[in-house]
Parts: sequence; structure tokens; C-alpha cells
Amino acid sequence: MAGRDRNILLGFMVLLAGVSPGALGQRVNYPGRVCAVKGSKVTLPCTFSTLKSVQDKDGREVLIEIRRVVWCQDHRICQGSTPSVYDSDSDRKSERNNPRYRYLGDKEGDCSLQISGLQEEDDATLRFRVETNHKSATFIGQLGVKVTVRDGDPMQIKSSSESDGAVSLLCSARCTFHQLEVTWSRDGHALPQSGPALRLSALTAKDSGNYTCALKNDPRTESLPYSLLGEAADGGIPMDPMLVVRLVLFTLHTVLILTVTAILVRRMCVWKKLEDVPEPPADFLEEL
Repeated sequence: MAGRDRNILLGFMVLLAGVSPGALGQRVNYPGRVCAVKGSKVTLPCTFSTLKSVQDKDGREVLIEIRRVVWCQDHRICQGSTPSVYDSDSDRKSERNNPRYRYLGDKEGDCSLQISGLQEEDDATLRFRVETNHKSATFIGQLGVKVTVRDGDPMQIKSSSESDGAVSLLCSARCTFHQLEVTWSRDGHALPQSGPALRLSALTAKDSGNYTCALKNDPRTESLPYSLLGEAADGGIPMDPMLVVRLVLFTLHTVLILTVTAILVRRMCVWKKLEDVPEPPADFLEEL
């Protein structure tokens, strides 16, 4: 019973590690789940190992030779007429290989795959199959790697400060967006930088504002504003022109209210005094 429990635990640990085991000595090491933005490029690092030799039914040793490797999409066996995104078989390359899928590996242990220009149809589970000169050494990595394609998710801005006073803003996403251009804006005005990182050296008042970033030609991905406040050239507090205008208008408005209030109070006092003046007696008016 203890041996059985140990085997179950070992199998569970293998699955957590992203390893798809075959027979003893045969396995495919996939990356974890991969998430990437539509239109970007993503690389799936992958390694595999096979048996060096097997024995045939007569007990003779047969050296293993890898004859074909295949990457397929959303299929358990990657065999026969199963649609594939990459097939090393020269007779089937032209009709079965997706031009956006590039095999970076070989037939010796590297099964890395690169996908360019990600589309919605690339959102799938990919599996790798090895075919050899002997059926007992032919296998597929059943676990596979899940590729998730995202479209339109807002970007995020993160900042970091350096010892020389410079500030770097990094435009990031929940998923990989390699090979995609990023646009930057400050207070709604486009900046010339197009990379994911924006470095502001010796931050000054002119750098103050609300920064946003987005993937080029995709306004849906614009980030929330990130506010920066730089120092004035003399080391004092920087003055925002709009803030100055608001303060002036507020001051004038306050002065106007106080002036009108003072006039009204003064008039009320005058009226009150007039009401308090006694009327002259009637005989006084007759004498006049």
C-alpha cells in the first residue's frame, strides 16, 4: 500500500512540474500555462527525452532513431490525419504546417515552438508527439501546454525610481505582448517613445502629468492614468498652470462674494436706522 501511495504522489508531482511522462525514460517537459496578447509572438520552451534502445520480440537490442516529430492542437494522440501545426515529415510539411508556427527544436531533445501573430484560433492546448523506428519508443506528451490568447485587456503602468533621481515607467499586461509596439501619452498628448519602458531622467516640473500607455492601433488597451509630480528647477514645489488659473478664479470669486455681502449688510444697517427714527408730533407739523 505504501508503494502505491508513493507512486500516486510521484505522479501528482510530475503533473505539477509540467512534465508528461511516457514509459520509463520517455517524457516531454512543457512550460506552464502561457498567456499572450493577440497579434504578439510567444515562444514555448520545451524539451523531451526518449529511450536509447529497446528489445524486440526476439530479445535483440534495437537502437532508437527519431523519425518524426509533430505538434498538434487540441488532440490527444497527434496521429494519422490529426490536424497539426508543425510536422517534420517532409512529405507533409507543405500541407500541414501552419506558417505562423516555427519549430525551434530538433530531433535530439529540444521541442521548442514559436508562434507569431497570435490569433483567437491559437487559444488551445498543444501537444508534442515523437515517432521513432520502434512503436514502444513512440509516444506523446499527454499533458500538453495551454495557450491563452487575450484581446483588448487594458495595460498597466508600473514605476521604479533610480538613485540619480530618474524614474522609469513600464507598460505591462497580464499576458505576454512581445513584438507589439506601445504608445505613450501625457495629459492626452502623444509622446515619441514606442517601447514598453519610458525613462524620465532628472524628473522636473515639465514631466508632471498623467501618463497612459496602450498597444499601438488598439485604444481599447489604454491603461489607467499614472500621475507624476516633478520638482521645480529651484527645488521648490512645481506649479501647474491650470492650478494657478483655478486659484486666481477662486480668489476673485471669494472677493466678489465678500464685497457683495458687505454692501448688502451696509444697506440693511442704513434701512434699520431709518426705521428707528421717530415721527414728529402732529402739533409740530401744524405749527410748521
